[in-house]
Amino acid sequence: MDHSRLNIAKTGESLAAKHLKARGYRILAKNYRARRGEIDLVARDGEFIVFVEVKTRRSLKFGVPQAAVTWQKQRQISKVALAYLQSQNLLDAPCRFDVIAIHLSPQLEVLTLEQIESAFEFQS
Repeated sequence: MDHSRLNIAKTGESLAAKHLKARGYRILAKNYRARRGEIDLVARDGEFIVFVEVKTRRSLKFGVPQAAVTWQKQRQISKVALAYLQSQNLLDAPCRFDVIAIHLSPQLEVLTLEQIESAFEFQS
């Protein structure tokens, strides 16, 4: 990932974390890495462990940000989520998968930020 794309991704993740905190979520992990990949944010929303994929775009030329969360990406996130739950001894905890889609202006100002709760189910 080139420097400007990395900067956009980090900006989006920071905005998403602020959004979640403002809604009363507690951030448990940022950029959680396991052998099979990474999850942008892990948070707690009441009793739920929430695995959050953040997609940030400066242009809608290639579609809305959330469209980039393909079934392959959902499967990868699911595997990393399982690794997180195992590592934290939380296999019995209710969990869900959210997507936060952010559209930024060329100056990196937020045009839209949408949280899609329960965006997808666990993919084995």
